[in-house]
Amino acid sequence: MSSELRVARFGTKLPEGERGDQAGPGRRPRGSSPDAADRRPAFLDIDFRELDVRFDPVKRAVWCYTHPSGPPSITPTMIRELITLHRAIQAYVIENRGAGAAVRYFVQGSSLPGIYNMGGDLAFFASCVRHGDRARLRRYAYDCVESVHAVSVGLDCNVVTVALVQGDALGGGFEGALSCNVLIAERQAKLGLPEILFNSFPGMGAYSFLARRLGTAGAERMILKGQVLSADEMFEMGLVDQVVDEGQGAAAVQAFLSDSDRGYATREALYRIRQRVNPITIQEMRDITDIWVDTMMCLSDADLRRMELLQAAQTRRLAKRNVDDLACAAE
Repeated sequence: MSSELRVARFGTKLPEGERGDQAGPGRRPRGSSPDAADRRPAFLDIDFRELDVRFDPVKRAVWCYTHPSGPPSITPTMIRELITLHRAIQAYVIENRGAGAAVRYFVQGSSLPGIYNMGGDLAFFASCVRHGDRARLRRYAYDCVESVHAVSVGLDCNVVTVALVQGDALGGGFEGALSCNVLIAERQAKLGLPEILFNSFPGMGAYSFLARRLGTAGAERMILKGQVLSADEMFEMGLVDQVVDEGQGAAAVQAFLSDSDRGYATREALYRIRQRVNPITIQEMRDITDIWVDTMMCLSDADLRRMELLQAAQTRRLAKRNVDDLACAAE
């Protein structure tokens, strides 16, 4: 990553003085030692294919934007890269714990306009089922669980995690957003769990996260109905923490980071207390995803065709949006 801020495809630019991987000319992040200020986080030098990662040393915030190659889903490559990033952040925090350069926030967003993430890689799922490859499907599911669980527990290093939802979050995409301590969504975003359409269910955390907030009956109603709801409706249910107008999501996250910076210790402690009172363990999530794998491996040909048609529709939507973006750029 160059020293100049790279403006992501969604067009959001970090405010002056809080730019990407630098603190501004001649400036050091507040509270950091000279050595810490000059030490570039190693995770910025990882050559990610499906992640755009930057670091704000003033707020001590990692911003991670996904940009999957192909359909706007959670690809095996993306999951592996997220796990690599999470572990690299953990290593950086441990290395700098006494130097004042630790990461305080992890912001999870998407660089696809209008789309946060449409969920699991349905074509990959269908291929695994058709070929009877349970082990490969289970490996993908376990990797998803590892990534989502790490976010839900602050990467095990007292990091406050924030979901920035500027577009539709469905299935596994919604699960990933729910795993964050704070979920900020733009008003036009739609969120939901449509897996029931092909006789499955969200198996990488949704039940666990929803049950803690809605109770088991509420979680099951949402999963079985397969409804896709607006950000405002999700806010009324207590699943979204803040709703802002279209285009204001990144600014809202910046405001949250600024407001919570003074009370970071209290907020981070409360999120750890939440996990202590209603713990979500990695074993619970793996047990659930084992049931999900069993369910997936029993899907009929008709169910698999529905999955493939849904993924094709997602691909067409992304292609249309790309054409529209090019047309706008040409005007």
